[in-house]
Amino acid sequence: MRFLIVRTDIRTAADIDLAAAWAGGGCLRNETTAPEFRRQTVHAEDRDAALLLARALSTVGAVRAGRQRVKVLPLAEPGRRRRGQHPPG
Repeated sequence: MRFLIVRTDIRTAADIDLAAAWAGGGCLRNETTAPEFRRQTVHAEDRDAALLLARALSTVGAVRAGRQRVKVLPLAEPGRRRRGQHPPG
């Protein structure tokens, strides 16, 4: 399985937004509607390589300071469904 390793900026949230999300039971951030700005992306062919690359990207100063984050995302292989997906129809 292939993986995508992404280094993104972390959006800051105002206290009022945090309080509103907490009170309403909603999400503060929704990556599907408003993804974080991508700083760097890398592909890996297997999980071990993806974790090694993520560990290397985690040494960047902005990540260590908490201004950016590193995400490891599995990419579905052609012809294979991910867990929880149903066939069309």
